[in-house]
Amino acid sequence: MMHPALAQEALASWNDTAAKARIMDFVKATTTEGSEGYVAPADRIAVFDNDGTLWSEQPVYNQLAFVFDRVKALAPEHPEWKTKEPYKSVLAGDLKGVAENGQKGLVDLLTVTHAGMTTDQFSKIVADWFASAKHPKTGMPYDEMTYLPMRELLDYLRANGFKTFVVSGGGVEFMRPMTEKMYGIPPEQVVGSTIATEYAMVGDVPVLNRLPKIDFVDDGKGKPVGINTFIGRKPIFVAGNSDGDYEMLRWVAARSPGFAMIVHHTDGDREVAYDRKSAVGKLDKALDEAGRRNWLVVDMKTDWNKVFAFER
Repeated sequence: MMHPALAQEALASWNDTAAKARIMDFVKATTTEGSEGYVAPADRIAVFDNDGTLWSEQPVYNQLAFVFDRVKALAPEHPEWKTKEPYKSVLAGDLKGVAENGQKGLVDLLTVTHAGMTTDQFSKIVADWFASAKHPKTGMPYDEMTYLPMRELLDYLRANGFKTFVVSGGGVEFMRPMTEKMYGIPPEQVVGSTIATEYAMVGDVPVLNRLPKIDFVDDGKGKPVGINTFIGRKPIFVAGNSDGDYEMLRWVAARSPGFAMIVHHTDGDREVAYDRKSAVGKLDKALDEAGRRNWLVVDMKTDWNKVFAFER
């Protein structure tokens, strides 16, 4: 367990507000043997949404930016895309046009750019993209667009005997090549959406092929299901930022002890201010219910003295 004197250092990017105090009080109560809220180390499970909770999700989800770049890279092999939606809108940089193609258009983009290759090939494509792609607003590499206070929180929880997991609507194999470097979370502790995969032989070499079919969507009601299926223990700590995390927040907070927190994007200067009407990371229902359910709402502008590690 972390020495109490190190707690302030561990959460250095958190201001000394009620939010920080609530987190520390919960950790102290659940890790102090003999206390009423003590939880054995094996059951100290903490789950975190990714988009908008651990890394930036504006102006578009990182995985969607990856999809757009993959379409552009593959376009020379598909001249028909110049006139076929949703590829035509992607190639024209028309986000509104992409959105007008709805869920079916998005699924088409995902299957075309994420399938038809082995799992090893896809992992390399993802790693190469992260090594070269830059965020459109900051010009920084995407792997640096992570929230420093949340990374400190992950470290703080682990130092106090918690096991940390990512539970995201994003593709599990899009996140796994990067989460250990970004967050100290190994790939086996990442739960996400999946596409169908099959075992095959290429000559005498066994491979896993990614198929153009959605297998499991780890968002909304799917998040508690994913936790139960892939983790097998009910968490005592959960962090999210949008209505896509609502069911996960409800499910975890319903146990005792159970701690739920929401990252509220209130800082339009250091990041982006958005919530109820945002097309990306909409936070409406969960924000309304947070007070009634005693969920911690972390105000990015007030509670964090630093958002990104690269800030001066």
